[in-house]
Amino acid sequence: MQTLSRAPAHPHPLDLSATEIAAGIRARHFSAEAVVVESLRRAKIVNAELNAFTLLREEAAIASARAADALTAAGGEAPALLGVPFAAKDLTPTRGDLTTLGSWTRGDWIPKETALCIARLEAAGAILIGKTTTPEFAHSSFTASPRWGVTRNPWNPERTSGGSSGGSAVAVATGVVPFAEGTDMGGSIRIPAALSGAVGLKPSLGRIPMTILPSVFDNISHFGPLARTVGDTIAFMAATAGPDDADISSLPLSFAPERAKAGFLVGRRFALSLDLGYYSVEASVQAVILAAVEQLRAAGATVDLVDIGWSRAVNDQWYDLWCVFMAAFFGDAIDDHRQRMDPIVVELIERGLGMKAADYKRVELLRTGMWRDLAAILARYDALLCPTCAVTAPFAEADDDDYVGDTPDGRFLGLDMTCPFNLLPQCPALSLPAGLAENGLPVGLQIVGHRYADEEVLSLGGAIERGLQASPLAVGRAARWRW
Repeated sequence: MQTLSRAPAHPHPLDLSATEIAAGIRARHFSAEAVVVESLRRAKIVNAELNAFTLLREEAAIASARAADALTAAGGEAPALLGVPFAAKDLTPTRGDLTTLGSWTRGDWIPKETALCIARLEAAGAILIGKTTTPEFAHSSFTASPRWGVTRNPWNPERTSGGSSGGSAVAVATGVVPFAEGTDMGGSIRIPAALSGAVGLKPSLGRIPMTILPSVFDNISHFGPLARTVGDTIAFMAATAGPDDADISSLPLSFAPERAKAGFLVGRRFALSLDLGYYSVEASVQAVILAAVEQLRAAGATVDLVDIGWSRAVNDQWYDLWCVFMAAFFGDAIDDHRQRMDPIVVELIERGLGMKAADYKRVELLRTGMWRDLAAILARYDALLCPTCAVTAPFAEADDDDYVGDTPDGRFLGLDMTCPFNLLPQCPALSLPAGLAENGLPVGLQIVGHRYADEEVLSLGGAIERGLQASPLAVGRAARWRW
């Protein structure tokens, strides 16, 4: 494992936390315009090498920054995230911006309304600087689309950023923005966070209203943040969480940032599963996770190995749900656009169209058994720990089909270890950078908490983040992006 170089002695204001950026702007220590201009400058450089953005909102973002500076100059009441730049996924509609879902099937759609999650960030004073890449219809663990091409990893451009919120992960991991919006139906926030070296949270179902799908009754889909730190994750959640009738599944539960602050590891009890019972996990990934676990034990936590007892049926039946999801929401696209679509998307849709309704319903039986297994563990522990991904970032030209198979001894050759927790959507799941593997690529530690206990998971995550920062395992921005 590698020890990282230290951050610059005099960082640009953009390198501060989101709340520190906003506080500095409110106090007029620096201007929102200076922060946003620097964010756009970095975005252009990163985009030229890694292909993380579908568009930059240069004129609109600078205008918003100037308005923020005018507000502080006039002594007006300033919102919590005043002047903080952020990015949003091309899956998510924003008014007046080309939104393609990574696909040619949507033409040149310019939405007339902004999704609620983004509107809440803007109401809190944050400034949208651009839209980030996603695979077509956010279908993949690799961010590569027919419309925008391949998005690459900030630690090694030969590797994938992960998907499907890959562009957002790159924007965060390279220091363009302190946080970015993503969506997570099978790990699409946590996978790129782990592979690109960022923090990623799948909130519990309904904490952030999901308003961009045709159905408000879908129960595997989540908005959430990719962020540089747990603190920036909390800032995102504070702005976006809370009920709204636009989503009938949104919880009548406000977010309490004071309960999400980093706690202590002394006396905390964690269950640890290195493989969820069935994954083939790279030795280098296991080594990073085990080294991180030793740091937690040294800080006073108890970490016990547990056998959760799941099998590959978890991934196979999540895949069944995913095929039906794609067929139901995007299946009409193949009639007129098949030749311009990702062949894997076409395959997903066609398989979903052929699935029997009774088989789809029976997936709930597996989910019920999974919940009983996890609930028995969480009855004894504060959270479950496991790797976020079973591998470090694959080569960018690979695809999901390369990560479906079995070893001779029956282990599953999967990429992510995230989709199981979309089958248990009420449980928040946080991915933290745990360290660098022998090949110099980041490894993510996944923290899965009790139902709806987002604040508690973030508090645990902050404590773990603080503990790992005291060791050589701490993952910071790749040296080449230390501006």
